[in-house]
Amino acid sequence: MMVIAIVVLGAAYLLYGRWLAKKWGVDPSRKTPAYEMEDDVDYIPTSRQVVFGHQFASIAGAGPINGPIQAAIFGWVPVLLWILVGGVFFGAVQDFGSIFASVRNKGRSIGYIIELYVGKIGKRLFLLFVWLFSILVIAAFADIVAKSFGVTGLDEAKALANGQVASTSMLFIAVAVAFGFFLKHVKISAWLNTTIAIVLLVACIALGMLFPMFLSTKLWLYLVFVYILIASVTPVWALLQPRDYLNSYLLILMMVGAVAGIFVANPTIELNAFNGFLVNGQAMFPILFVTIACGAVSGFHSLVASGTASKQIRNEKDMLPVAYGAMLVESLLAVIALIAVGAVAKGGVIPSGTPQVIFSSAVAGFLGGLGIPEAASFTIISLAVSAFALTSLDSVARVGRLSFQELFMDSGTDEDNMPAWQKVLTNKYFATVITLVFGYLLSTNGYQNIWALFGSANQLLSALALCALAVFLKKTQKQGAMLYIPMFFMLAVTLTALAQIIIRIIAKIGTNAFKFASDGMQIIFAVLLVGLAIVVMIACFKKLFGKEDKDSTIAA
Repeated sequence: MMVIAIVVLGAAYLLYGRWLAKKWGVDPSRKTPAYEMEDDVDYIPTSRQVVFGHQFASIAGAGPINGPIQAAIFGWVPVLLWILVGGVFFGAVQDFGSIFASVRNKGRSIGYIIELYVGKIGKRLFLLFVWLFSILVIAAFADIVAKSFGVTGLDEAKALANGQVASTSMLFIAVAVAFGFFLKHVKISAWLNTTIAIVLLVACIALGMLFPMFLSTKLWLYLVFVYILIASVTPVWALLQPRDYLNSYLLILMMVGAVAGIFVANPTIELNAFNGFLVNGQAMFPILFVTIACGAVSGFHSLVASGTASKQIRNEKDMLPVAYGAMLVESLLAVIALIAVGAVAKGGVIPSGTPQVIFSSAVAGFLGGLGIPEAASFTIISLAVSAFALTSLDSVARVGRLSFQELFMDSGTDEDNMPAWQKVLTNKYFATVITLVFGYLLSTNGYQNIWALFGSANQLLSALALCALAVFLKKTQKQGAMLYIPMFFMLAVTLTALAQIIIRIIAKIGTNAFKFASDGMQIIFAVLLVGLAIVVMIACFKKLFGKEDKDSTIAA
């Protein structure tokens, strides 16, 4: 399975990725928005490896680990097929298209792309959709991070592991800030940069394991929101870039160790190849395709690619490895997660425990074959998993803030002469606080209660992004037919899944099972997301399949 994944994903990058770059006209000589609009906050020319680190660490999240492990109830064959096919032809194409369209439009988000090529109403509705979705991501991932750091109700061994993970993560943040200021003012070679990053990484892990932090889960939830409040308004070079860069080494080293461990341990997969189209009352369509998101295709990726990464691209040729390449690496991580759950399963049954614990336990076992103590490797793997989620929070809080700000601005808005109410709503601090307040309220219900809605909304966002990109490619006279099948497939999957969620929650109304705080908020979000998505899709379809307007093509 691992050999097949490496060969397929490697060939996809060399063949399909390069073919897309050629068809879309990637131009290394063209000046990028990072130089044109450099402001030292969001727009800043950055080296390829640093932007790759930011993109990969931001998009990975907990999704490529949670998804395959949860979807393994259907068997390993459909999971593996969806990861590889979805990663190559759906997810990586969406990510590459998103960063390409953004770079060609002054580093603006997908929302701006929709405004320019579809219309202002479509843009505002899409940005509202993105803002609601960002709140869901913040709520789910903040709860995951708090529970991976907190010691409430845990036994001594688990509390120690969580305390070590928490301590190391805090050291990462402090070191990242210092590293960011260092790189800002001192120019060093790529090799020296890498060496320093690895030394800092090892030092943080060592100190974190020696001096664990034991705080309650509730307190950590408060601290996580304070952190993302700061991270979403801080210049990217001061925290976001260096933290993601350092984390990317941790994540890549973890993956390299896991792959090596798999080849050494050569575990037997104890999962069935296929368990049928209906398992435990869940239909493979659409459940498989919304459960496995980040490892195959994820709408969140389009927000990162067009919201933050595009503003740091210093050469258009960097877009292929940063976007298409990072997605394929994430697909490889999803395959590792599938092998992990298959290795620890018993008689085709997935063991109890959270996906993070299952993954960490299995990979620690693989690393044991390399002579690494399982107790230490379990802590390091747990750290890597929490780093995925915390890094995603960095980016999604900033994306949510930018979406809220853009919601009240047009491309021609005079920022110096706005009325008072507009200045308040577009203020980055106000936009951040209101986004995080709603995220906190939803996070108190626990990520398990909102994961299905998060997954469905995430995949629906991918359908909207693919449609917007198809319109962009058509309007700029570039080939976009490769987006049509992914777009229609994801639209069918996600609208079906959201309809099922709405029907299931409605059936609970009037019973003791209905919880207003969690179910009520979820059904409001679900109905709003479906309504907004349908209106945006109709607007996009009119531009994509309607009669061509005179002089409607735009150079890009």
